[in-house]
Amino acid sequence: MREAIVQAKKGRKTVTPNPAVGALLVKNNIVIGSGYHRKAGGSHAEVLGIKKAKKLSKGATLFVTLEPCSRYGRTSPCTEAVINAGIKKVVIGAKDPNPNEKGRSIRILRRAGIEVVTGVLRKECEELNRTYNKFITKGLPFVTLKLATSLDGKIATKTGESKWITSEQSRRYVHTLRSEVDCIMVGSGTLLADNPRLTVRGIKGKNPARAVLDSTLRVSLKAHVFASKNEDVFVFTSSKAKASKVTAIEATGATVITLPITRNGLDLKRAMQELGARGLTSVLVEGGGHLSASLLKASLVDKVLWFSAPILLGSEAIPALGELNINKLTDAKRLKDVSVDKFGSDTLTTGYF
Repeated sequence: MREAIVQAKKGRKTVTPNPAVGALLVKNNIVIGSGYHRKAGGSHAEVLGIKKAKKLSKGATLFVTLEPCSRYGRTSPCTEAVINAGIKKVVIGAKDPNPNEKGRSIRILRRAGIEVVTGVLRKECEELNRTYNKFITKGLPFVTLKLATSLDGKIATKTGESKWITSEQSRRYVHTLRSEVDCIMVGSGTLLADNPRLTVRGIKGKNPARAVLDSTLRVSLKAHVFASKNEDVFVFTSSKAKASKVTAIEATGATVITLPITRNGLDLKRAMQELGARGLTSVLVEGGGHLSASLLKASLVDKVLWFSAPILLGSEAIPALGELNINKLTDAKRLKDVSVDKFGSDTLTTGYF
């Protein structure tokens, strides 16, 4: 199963909106076939493993990180391929949370006389697909909040200078993160202050879609986010925006979406629903303190990546987070499954809600 997990990870950058899945076929303690799901619409991991094993599949044991699919979609059901191959035993890491599955394939396989074992390295296998698991059950993208700050939690000096607080190693890793998500989100403040491109540079990988939150459409039509014609650009605004500016932005090829206003600003949950409805399963937030705090207050953040550089900027510098209105420590936004890594001289703290 650990090797199946290694296989599954190979497809994480390309498989969205499907889950990452890896499979191994074993017979007489020898691996006779392996595979991983590469992209939506392509062959599934189990089928690729069976094709490699060929006739040796008969009587073999299949190890697969996620419950095989049992319904016709863009491909035939994997349960059908497993039964037709004569596999005698299937070992599953995690059950599929898809409401259309949820153990259905396990019942099909067992009715066909195949031994099925579940829950092997379940936590590790579920970890592979946190994004898919949320999207398939709630229709919302998995939201990662990325922050890059000084040791005292500042994102820029009091004059707004922010390039570069963190190390080159940290910035290179951020481009890897960008290549693994469907969309990057920023607020209008970040766009006006930094005019970021929000693209993948220095590594091989796809550019994600871009989402901008701008309730009055302050953003310039010359902003870098509008320069590329290959990726989707979504601009979320409100009824306060001038119709002429909406038309001008749409002329660049971007999609303008009007959202309701809440007491904390634009309705961020609706924004996420709109992205989810368009098949975007993951969002990396690289906004400023106001957007970060608003998302945290709305409980829309699933994961936090906090890069800390060993520098101090003082109380007059710009903080990473706006007000969270927390009066008691028991109300603090507390992370779980926390891990710490080093990138050059920086420290990266990763945690989940």
